[in-house]
Amino acid sequence: MQKVKMTAQGRVQGVGFRWGVYSLALEIGGITGRVWNNDDGTVGILAQAETPALMAKFIQEIRKGPTPFSKVSYLDVTMANFDSYTDFKISN
Repeated sequence: MQKVKMTAQGRVQGVGFRWGVYSLALEIGGITGRVWNNDDGTVGILAQAETPALMAKFIQEIRKGPTPFSKVSYLDVTMANFDSYTDFKISN
């Protein structure tokens, strides 16, 4: 199981970014975790995947911007250790 914490910067709030990340996780399949807005205008993501290949695809698609109006200028990705999730949800 590969687990990462991501922080997305750029045009990522008010453009459906969280819903795009959620939809992307469901579309790829095998991705569980959480996505939320931070007070500083960034978006946080905790994600886990069964294989590194699934996680790499998920990260690649987030870097592209999961919605037409979003633009990720920087995506910080670090390995993380957190309790496992059984689904993917949008948190407040």
